[in-house]
Amino acid sequence: MSPRRDLNSCDDPRKLRELLSRTQHTADEHGVTCVVVGMAGAEGDLLFPELVAFVESTLRIEDAIFRMTRERVVLFLADIDIKQSEAVLERIFSDFAQDFPSSSMPPVDLAYYEIEPERPKEAMVKDVLPLLFTQAGPVVKENLH
Repeated sequence: MSPRRDLNSCDDPRKLRELLSRTQHTADEHGVTCVVVGMAGAEGDLLFPELVAFVESTLRIEDAIFRMTRERVVLFLADIDIKQSEAVLERIFSDFAQDFPSSSMPPVDLAYYEIEPERPKEAMVKDVLPLLFTQAGPVVKENLH
């Protein structure tokens, strides 16, 4: 069992490209839809890193999380579409609220990017990140082909 990860740490930026490529490869190789989710918390929110750790603990082996900053993370969810990923995150957030009953749920902005199998153009970090982290509002749904 590995020691608990520092909640303030960020991942190596080179890992982001690898995770996006792996997600695209999974979609193509297995003919399934995958979703990339941007999660953004309020700057300085002390509960958001705990929420991220909770989300990470619930991920399946084929899913992944990338910490960009203390307030921004990217989730990679395999074999799932946007509607399913919304339901999964809603369930996880509900479970988190039950585990932290004395605290209110931290504000979280979510954005979704769907990767379908055999898409004509490979998803690139420079194209996906601006869609996940815009100032457009609390929930932005993108399904670009």
